Amino acid sequence: MPRPLVLVPTYDERENLAPLVAAIRHAGAARWPFAVMVLDDASPDGTGAVADALAASHPGEVIAVHRPARAGLGRAYADGFARALAGGWDPVFQMDCDFSHDPAVLPALAAALHDADVAIGSRYVPGGAIPDWPWPRRMLSAAANRLARAALGGGLRDWTSGFRGFRAEALRALDVGALRSDGYGYQIELAWRSLRAGLRVAEVPIVFRDRTRGRSKLSRRTVIEAAFLLARLRTASSGLAPRAVTAYGSAVTAHRQRASTPPS
Repeated sequence: MPRPLVLVPTYDERENLAPLVAAIRHAGAARWPFAVMVLDDASPDGTGAVADALAASHPGEVIAVHRPARAGLGRAYADGFARALAGGWDPVFQMDCDFSHDPAVLPALAAALHDADVAIGSRYVPGGAIPDWPWPRRMLSAAANRLARAALGGGLRDWTSGFRGFRAEALRALDVGALRSDGYGYQIELAWRSLRAGLRVAEVPIVFRDRTRGRSKLSRRTVIEAAFLLARLRTASSGLAPRAVTAYGSAVTAHRQRASTPPS
């Protein structure tokens, strides 16, 4: 039987963590018994203590991981993926803690993994939207994704989304511990590796909401690093056979939000 796990990296998310965990558990209910692994980077606001209290209240369903210092989103996810694989969790999901990713979509991502190895919550397929963003942030996100599509190909619409699900076998194939990028760059590199490995990738439409509590962690440095990463990945992609690149494009499909029975 599948053992689905949701990875939630945190830094100063004390106000959001408990409501998010409750929403994740409610979204799964009996059909999808989602467990939650909180990966806290020594938050000074006490998020780690909230994670400990949740783990004590829900043993085996909430796991609190205390990392020694703030080391970036990429390192947190690499740690979480390694722990998930070692613990036999499958499938494994990643999402933000600020409710910009709606926990109610988790069953749709899980359902998409019936036919795919990787499911990405996409703002840029039919049914996806970003209604709360001011135009500068819309322009930045759209430009980043257009640049990624132009540089890397592959047919994927939303390269920078951080709301994703993976079969365990896909994570093993991706060697996620070898990634060194962060933020936008981490999401781009993980998607690129998925397509380059020939994995089946599905996009599930999501409505991305802006956070209402806490402070955004997106920085100018993260955006600049992502731009440099695109140049590096484009160079690495230049040696790929055209047939393989075409296969990546045909592997990307859009899935409607739907609930289903767990994948076999």
